[in-house]
Amino acid sequence: MTSDSTILPFRKPGDVEDPLTAILRDGARRLLAQAIEAEAEAFLAAMKGERLADGRDRVVRHGLGPVREIQTGIGPVEVQRVKLRDRGAEAGNERIRFTSALLPPWARRTRSLDALLPILYLRGISMGDFQDALGALLGKDAPNLSPSVVARLRGEWESDFKRWQRRDLSARRYVYIWADGVYLQARMEPQAECMLVLIGATPEGRKELIGFQVGVRESAQSWHELLVDLKARGLTIAPQVATGDGALGFWKAIEEVWPRTCHQRCTVHKTANVLNKMPKVLQPAAKADLREIWTAPDRATAEAAITKFVEKYGLKYDKAVTCLIKDRDALLTFYDYPAEHWEHLRTSNPIESVFATVRHRTVRTKGALSQDTARLMVFKLVTAAAKTWRKLNGENQLPKVIQGITFRDGVEVIETPAQNAA
Repeated sequence: MTSDSTILPFRKPGDVEDPLTAILRDGARRLLAQAIEAEAEAFLAAMKGERLADGRDRVVRHGLGPVREIQTGIGPVEVQRVKLRDRGAEAGNERIRFTSALLPPWARRTRSLDALLPILYLRGISMGDFQDALGALLGKDAPNLSPSVVARLRGEWESDFKRWQRRDLSARRYVYIWADGVYLQARMEPQAECMLVLIGATPEGRKELIGFQVGVRESAQSWHELLVDLKARGLTIAPQVATGDGALGFWKAIEEVWPRTCHQRCTVHKTANVLNKMPKVLQPAAKADLREIWTAPDRATAEAAITKFVEKYGLKYDKAVTCLIKDRDALLTFYDYPAEHWEHLRTSNPIESVFATVRHRTVRTKGALSQDTARLMVFKLVTAAAKTWRKLNGENQLPKVIQGITFRDGVEVIETPAQNAA
């Protein structure tokens, strides 16, 4: 019996058919089945030499496991695990076990999706938005990827963080380091606490997160505890240069822990500090004058630009000028190192740029719930960001810096025989 109704039901968003995705899933299912079969056959071939007393093969096929779904980037894919049986175990021998590297016994989703979850969470997807986001990516059901999984992941992040804090640093060396303190406000805490952060450049030119802890930005004691902990875990070779804001308690601490490390003040922080002591109407011109100092091609030109700044603004804005000249030498330390490294050494922006992502995440979720959560968030975000950090320009110059070769205005000083004789 046919219906004469002219009413057609609207298609729900989750019911939209996608033939391409269906074809991809079917192809993925077939390929995965073939790969699992090939893996089992390879294991059986390797076990051909294992025989029972009566000459029969010891390891044989034993059917297939139950059908289950593996969540992938193109949605759920049905798979079956190949089962192998060790007949020799019945005689009291140690059991030979087959475990698929492609399909572990309890796997319910691909490793790429395990990595996707913390990325979504840490990049701003709140717990309440997870189901919508995952449904759009993986289909309306998105099994094995519920928001509760993130809560369990937090425990894994805590374990990762503790292992990272205890890691051995005796084989590590950092040519340059950058230090800064960044404030993050947690909703359950009465005031924002400061994350003290150290990032270092390896002899190969890669940037790495060295250490961080909650402390007081201006406290030498807080920074001293962080540095002493790093040294106790094996980081005994002092870096060549440390870059940071002049207001940090870091400088007193590093004098005690690594007294031979050269100091470089962050020119970005210094620019902001000087401009804060001047009227807003003059700040654009003063900023351009300061930029002439930082971008001068050599130390003599930079010194002349500082003198010009003092003469131009010193009469009326002595506080701004004093702020500049009190760190005069430390602001120009970078001229004693390869010119390729100046861009990196002049500023602590390697830390600032990383924490822009952290701040975005805390704004999106109205702040972390607690300082413990904030600490884990910082750790996961920074370690994730580290994979995309670009290497230092002119990494081939780093071995020369380590060897103590002299650079003047960014150029290697090559001594002639006449100079050596003199």
